[in-house]
Amino acid sequence: MSGVWDSICDPQSAIRSPQSIMSPFLFWTFALLMLVFGVAVVANRNPVASALSLVVSFLGLAALFMSLDAYFIGIIQVLVYAGAVMVLFLFIIMLLDLRAEEGRQVSWLPLIGGITVALALLLQIFYVISHLKSAHETFPPLARSTFDDVRSVGLLLFGSYNLPFQIIGVLVLVATIGVVLLSKREPR
Repeated sequence: MSGVWDSICDPQSAIRSPQSIMSPFLFWTFALLMLVFGVAVVANRNPVASALSLVVSFLGLAALFMSLDAYFIGIIQVLVYAGAVMVLFLFIIMLLDLRAEEGRQVSWLPLIGGITVALALLLQIFYVISHLKSAHETFPPLARSTFDDVRSVGLLLFGSYNLPFQIIGVLVLVATIGVVLLSKREPR
C-alpha cells in the first residue's frame, strides 16, 4: 500500500508505479458492467429503468477513468453526469408522466438486418486490429502530470470566466423555478 501512497504524494515521479495500475480483472469487470448497462439503456422500455441503467454505466466509466489516474475526470463523471444530468432526466421523465408502452410485435426482418450489420462491423474491427502493428505492442507507461489540473481549472473558471459562470448559475436557477411553477399549475 505504501507504493501507491508514495506515487500519489510525489508529483515529480515520471512513471506510474506498478501498484497503481488496475488489475485486468477489475478492468474487464468495469468494462463489462459499463457495456451491459449501456445495452440496458437501449433495451429497457421503462424510461426510469433506462435512466438508472445509464447511471450505472456512467459509474463504470468513471471507474475506468480513475484506473488511468484521471481522478478529476472520474469525479466529474460521477458528479456531473451520474449526479446532475441523471437527476434532471429522472425529473423530466416523472414530470411528463409517461404511461407504460403497449407491447408491440417484433419485426424480424429489421432485427435480423440490424444484427447482421452489427456483426459485420464487429468482424471488420477485429480484422483491422489484428492487422495493425501497433495493436501487438505494449503501451509505454504514462507520464505523471507536473501541474495540478484541478487548481488550473478552478483558477481559470473563477478568474477569467467568473461572470459567465455566474450568469449560467442564474439561468439554471431561473429554469429550475420555471419547471417547479409549470409542474404545480393545474391542467384546465
